[in-house]
Amino acid sequence: MNDRQDDLTGIQEVSRMLGVSARTLRFYEDKRLIEPCRIGTTRVYTRREVARMQLILRGKRLGFTLRDIEEFLDLYDADPQHVEQMRALAERCRQRIDLLDAQREAIVQTRDELEKIEQEALARIPAGTV
Repeated sequence: MNDRQDDLTGIQEVSRMLGVSARTLRFYEDKRLIEPCRIGTTRVYTRREVARMQLILRGKRLGFTLRDIEEFLDLYDADPQHVEQMRALAERCRQRIDLLDAQREAIVQTRDELEKIEQEALARIPAGTV
């Protein structure tokens, strides 16, 4: 077997390695974010495709859209020094951080308001009936 064939991994093994279903892998293939090789009708994944899936899953976990992830992957392929990819990534990270900060502020405000309403409701219940 040559080196390229040694790097090929089947869909079940990749799904197990990444903790996702085979259906998830097929979904990202349908979206053209990964391109597994085919041996007959069998999908096989190279190290590159597994690495791309790891980046996709990380991006999703961090809240990036599929469009954002696709852009990062395209920039990675187009820019061998990854300068543009890092610039775009830093910009999108800042946007996510700002959004999460705003959401955290809204959550704190909502929580504070709920605690106030809870205390007001409890104060209206006659003593000894709580």
